[in-house]
Amino acid sequence: MKEIDEYSYQCSVIDCFNEMVRAGLKKIALSHPADSAIVRDGLLPFSREICQKYKTQFYMEDEPLITDLFPVSLNRGKYNLIFYKDAAALREYLDIKSEKKRLLESNLYCGKARTEIAFRFGRLLSYPDEGILRLMAENQELE
Repeated sequence: MKEIDEYSYQCSVIDCFNEMVRAGLKKIALSHPADSAIVRDGLLPFSREICQKYKTQFYMEDEPLITDLFPVSLNRGKYNLIFYKDAAALREYLDIKSEKKRLLESNLYCGKARTEIAFRFGRLLSYPDEGILRLMAENQELE
């Protein structure tokens, strides 16, 4: 099988996710986490072009939301692009991040509140509830 370079692979992911966002299958979509802002920012010209094609937008995320959906090492210290069509979806993402921060500062990020943050994020990613539950159950690397 022919080897695909990392840049081309990332561009394919960005194209696919933006098509899904445009079609309404996902409220938001995340690029694959990049190890540095430089690597992530190398995808900006392609992302601009794709967002123009699909009439979507992107947000550069330097401090990704960490929840029990994904292993902490997947996103901590990483850089993402968040793709969305409706500004309300981006506001919802930022609201979830803000709520998590408030809960952490109040020492209330546990139990039901912690689970609710993960569910809100999963639903924003347009995952079904059973998928969210499965991801949380499989995640052995919590924050």
